[in-house]
Amino acid sequence: MKCLVVLAHPLENSLCCHLARETIKYLENKGYQVTVKDLYKESFNPILTKDERDSYYEKQFNLSKLKDDIIQLEEAESLVLIFPTWWFSFPAILKGWFDRVWAPGHAYNHASDLGAITPCLLNLKELKVITTLGAPWWFFFVLRKPVKVLKYALLGACTKNCKFQMLSLYNSESLSKEKVSNFIRKIKATF
Repeated sequence: MKCLVVLAHPLENSLCCHLARETIKYLENKGYQVTVKDLYKESFNPILTKDERDSYYEKQFNLSKLKDDIIQLEEAESLVLIFPTWWFSFPAILKGWFDRVWAPGHAYNHASDLGAITPCLLNLKELKVITTLGAPWWFFFVLRKPVKVLKYALLGACTKNCKFQMLSLYNSESLSKEKVSNFIRKIKATF
């Protein structure tokens, strides 16, 4: 299965990066064909350009600066997102990846009457999310913002029958090595 792993954390020695390395190693051992997109390492520009936005309702979306990124997304059968939850949401660089790469004509199509959009990412069979939070579990349970955006906005509009799973590591700033190891075991059991 072709798997795209998108990592969004600026520090290579972060917990997110550690979890990403462990997850990638596990997926490769399971036989996944893994492509890693490290947004910070690649200096991905999260800003939707004027030309890109102007082309949203044109015959062809302007993918001149995003061709490789869009191809990676279109070919993915499995998508793994690994990021910290900051200010109740995604890091800006990941939100920018959604804004720019999940583009019309590639992730979805506009209806001719500007009604509901239709999905284009029909290859995508699973989305798995790993996120770290400094907050306790009940805080994220109440908020649920990243879940709503991922499950209902992106997957609901751009895929069909895509399985969604989210693993959240709470109180991540004060974890013991044992708790991190237990979470890695949870990732492996889920994936």
